[in-house]
Amino acid sequence: MQVFPFTAIVGQERMRRALVLNAISPQIGGVLIRGERGTAKSTAARALAALLPEIEAVSDCPFGCDPHRVEQMCDTCRARLGAGEVLPVSMKKTRFVDLPVSATEDRVVGTLDIERAIKEGERRFEPGVLAAANRGLLYVDEVNLLDDHVVDLLLDSAAMGVNVVEREGISFSHPARFILVGTMNPEEGELRPQLLDRFALCVDIQGIADAAARVEILKRRIAFERDYGEFCDLWCEEEERLSQRILRAQQLLPQVTYDDRDLYTIAQLTAEMDVDGHRADIVILKTAMAHAALMGRTAVRETDILLAAELALPHRLRRTPFEDTGAKMQKLAQRIEQARRQNAEEDEQEAVQAEGEAQPKKKQPSR
Repeated sequence: MQVFPFTAIVGQERMRRALVLNAISPQIGGVLIRGERGTAKSTAARALAALLPEIEAVSDCPFGCDPHRVEQMCDTCRARLGAGEVLPVSMKKTRFVDLPVSATEDRVVGTLDIERAIKEGERRFEPGVLAAANRGLLYVDEVNLLDDHVVDLLLDSAAMGVNVVEREGISFSHPARFILVGTMNPEEGELRPQLLDRFALCVDIQGIADAAARVEILKRRIAFERDYGEFCDLWCEEEERLSQRILRAQQLLPQVTYDDRDLYTIAQLTAEMDVDGHRADIVILKTAMAHAALMGRTAVRETDILLAAELALPHRLRRTPFEDTGAKMQKLAQRIEQARRQNAEEDEQEAVQAEGEAQPKKKQPSR
């Protein structure tokens, strides 16, 4: 299948940032992209999956377990390791799993063969969509049209990283760690507030109004359709650069730290924005850490927190008849620009200081 390069997408910076941060840290809990038709929602999701670096996986495992993370393996792989078996390992592309709107619960979570379990005492599990999506990207188009119970199951698995199937007193679980990307067109109906809040990040996108940008979109799309290979060759270096940047950020993420001042910044921000509950605070922290890793840093900055809030708060702000939530987000955008300028000045001062320290000291003349 021909996939449009991720780095060739014009504009939509917030959407691309939200997708990349979830790729770095799937534990963030997924992203919901809301927008009208033709705004590159599905294009971006498919492009991200194609961009992601290859992963090491147990070759014959239906869940593609990570051979280096025993705690995240399925029961079968752990048992094989316990028996002294050497697990076969191979490199695999990150899977892109598309969930149809008509998907049922059994299709999503998988099924247990109850009859076989009763007669032979053997647990036989038929994997579902969540099994296929483990360590990959699960894409749900028109998520607002999906059955609420199925959406609940998806969000539970995305948050816990495991899928548990229970039937007639028999239980089976397997790892289900995936990048969850949901898209929807608000014109076709809204998502229930309880489900909306459980999507970690949310981006509202619109068609680009700038004439020059629209012309660039046209040119790139025509070039892509005319000669797919030549177009991808033009963008292969950018794609590889971003792919390696994501890989480095994934490796750096466990080293990223924060302090109490960062936690107070998050708490004060969510309190000022009148956000209900505490899920937003947790999401902002996880997202800020992923952003710090993306920027190659091991400590969270205020800019990371504010950029994370820009993605974590839009769908969580209280909506009252006499209050404009857009004004709150505009105020947040101004804080982001101010923090960026301050960080740039601090980085410049540090660079000058480091350069001064690196200069050899002049030898004092002898008396």
